[in-house]
Order: sequence, then structure tokens, then C-alpha cells
Amino acid sequence: MSKPQNILVTTFWSYKDALVQNCTLPYLKIIHKNLPEGSKIFLLTIEQERFAIAPQERRHINDYLSQWNIVHCSFPYYSYGWKSYLNWMRIVGVLWWTMLRNNVRYVHTFCTTAGMSAYLLSLLTGATLVMDCYEPHAEASVENNDWERNSLRFRLLFWLEKLQSKRARYVLSNTAGMRDYAKEKYNAEFTHFCVRPNCTNLAQFSEDHVKKPDLLAQYGFTDKIVCVYAGKLGGIYLKKEVFDLFKVAYDYWGDKFRILLLTAHTREEIEQMAEESNLDSRIITSLFAPHNQVPDLMGLADFGITPVKPVPTKRYCSPVKDGEYWALGLPVIIPQNIGDDADIIARYGIGAVLPELSLQAYERAVREIDRLLQGDRVALRAKIRRIAQEYRGFHIAEKVYADIYSAVST
Repeated sequence: MSKPQNILVTTFWSYKDALVQNCTLPYLKIIHKNLPEGSKIFLLTIEQERFAIAPQERRHINDYLSQWNIVHCSFPYYSYGWKSYLNWMRIVGVLWWTMLRNNVRYVHTFCTTAGMSAYLLSLLTGATLVMDCYEPHAEASVENNDWERNSLRFRLLFWLEKLQSKRARYVLSNTAGMRDYAKEKYNAEFTHFCVRPNCTNLAQFSEDHVKKPDLLAQYGFTDKIVCVYAGKLGGIYLKKEVFDLFKVAYDYWGDKFRILLLTAHTREEIEQMAEESNLDSRIITSLFAPHNQVPDLMGLADFGITPVKPVPTKRYCSPVKDGEYWALGLPVIIPQNIGDDADIIARYGIGAVLPELSLQAYERAVREIDRLLQGDRVALRAKIRRIAQEYRGFHIAEKVYADIYSAVST
């Protein structure tokens, strides 16, 4: 029998954040299956106040994670500044001691921001570095006007992304194109590089959640054409352009058109954005729903939108929502050059790709969606569902993690 092999997993997110719940924990459960019996996974999360864990919740979380031998290591979050630097010095020190005490030989990091601490810990302990969700963050922050290119933030993270890339033994990226990006930008080449998109729980987002009559009636969506968007507006996502697209759709379909926004934005914010595009906000239903309610709500829609800003680095992303849309059989409107998804949508004819952000492009996209919806809806949903199974099924992650961690078990 193989000896237990312990792993440290680093994230830059809070435990309650969807990025941990939907984009980290499912993969840790798969990793657990590939480790020798008795192995532990130490999970680092950085807790923001808005995701605060109440004392009574902590025991429940620890009990839940213990099913997969996951040990939760949480630290408070501080925004950029001297408190943040001191906090990270403490985090690295505590985790270094944790790794030594528990003979942790692999550091598995999700995204290059969390990779900063993973790189240092790998260097200090000699542990193997595994980079997951590997895509640019420093340049993306500049492209989205969050940082200046000459800022300390950008220069520090870009330098650390280069160091991480050159040290990592295994790299898991959302797209194949990231390999060329790393060679050009970081002068890094990989022996073990694989593609692992953001996968979707196909059982959770199943046909059982499509067009439930009671919910259609509850939200006034019966016999309507419903567009859904699940996520934020602004930042790395378009905002004004989204409501301009909605206005074009409303002008095309008239009162038959409805909008469902699954978002944390307040009603006041949404009404103001709608007003700026001269859109009647009464056709918009907006709510913030727990993730377990999202399949039923998303399943009320006829199509979805993925308004990721089409900046150059978004060629290497993998929007989670696309897999969920596809699993429910929804065609999607998306800007061009968004990960591999825009190419998949165009290749299989399962939505509309925006070549530019203009009213003319929006109208062409709406007409294409209308053409799809006027066809055989059952056949369309089945076709799109098959795309989800091929390109977003967890079988992809199962193989990738087995290839990496089967070596740990021997």
C-alpha cells in the first residue's frame, strides 16, 4: 500500500466565494480520489468580510470537508498595502511550517495570484509546483483598466507569473493557446502541459430544470422569449453594451422579450443601467440566488449571454457560465475571441458571436438567435447539451488529475 501523500492547495478566494465552491472544491474531490488512502489536502482561502464565516458555520464546513480529508486553512483578507504584505508574510510562514510538519510535497495553486505564495512555498520546501486555472492576470488587469502598466502591482505580479511559469512542473490551462502565450511573454516552456476548462456538473444542470411551468408563471415568463445572464456587470465584464444589446432585442421582439439577471447588483443599479440605454426596466427580473437554485432559474431562459470584455488576454479564459448554459441546452451570444468558447459556438452554430460591439452586430446576433429558436427546439437543446458533455464534462478533469497524481501514489 502506498504511503499517504499530502498536498497544499492555495487560492486567493474566500471559502464561500463561488470560485471556491464551483471552481475549486469539485476538483479537490477528484484529486482526493487519486491520492493514497490517508492523504490530506490542506486548502488555503483568504476570507473577505463580505464572505465572513460565522463560528457555528466553521464546524459544519470542517465536517463537510473532512469527507475528502480536506483541512481548511483560512486567513483574513487585507487590501493592497502594508497590512497585506504583513498578512502574506504570516500566511507563508504558517503554511511553510504546516508543510514541514505534514511532509507536504506538492503545492497546487489555482490562478497566478494565489501562485505567488505557492511559488515561494515551493521554493522554500522543494515541493513540486502544480499550476491550475493558468491564465494571465497581470496583463488582464491592465487591459481592464484596473492597474497601470508601470505600477508596482503589475510589475510584481508579472514578474512572479514568469517565475511561477518557469518553476511549475505541471500546468493546467483553460485553453491550449496559453502555451504560446507563456513562451512569448514569460519565455517558459512546459514538459507537462494540459488543457482543463472550467467543467460543469451535468447532473446538476440537467434537462430536468428546463422551463418549469410553475416558475414560468411565477416570474411572468410563460410564452415569452427569455434571455438570462448570471454574473457581474462591469470590471472584466461589459456593462453599457449589455443593456444596449437588451434594447436591440426588445425592439426586435417587443413585449414578448424578457430578461432574467442572476446577479448581486441592486435593483437601483440595474434600473439606472437600463435607463442609460433607454430600456424599460419593467421587462427585467433581477435576483441574487443561491447556487442550488440557479439551474431552475437559468432553465427558464431561451438563450444566454456571456458579456466578457473581449480584451486580448480573454483568449485564454473559460467562462463557467457557458458550460452551465450549454448543459441546459441554451444558445449563447458572446463576443469574439473569448477563450475557446466563441470558436465552439461559431463552429457548431449554437449561438451568435459578436465580431464587434455595435448596434448592427447586436441586431445580427438577435436575428440569429431568433432563427435558432424558430427551429426544432428539442433538437437544438439536445445538440447543445452534447456540446456541454464533450467540452465541459468532468471526465476531462478526471483524466487530467489522474495523470498528475497517479505519479504521487506510486
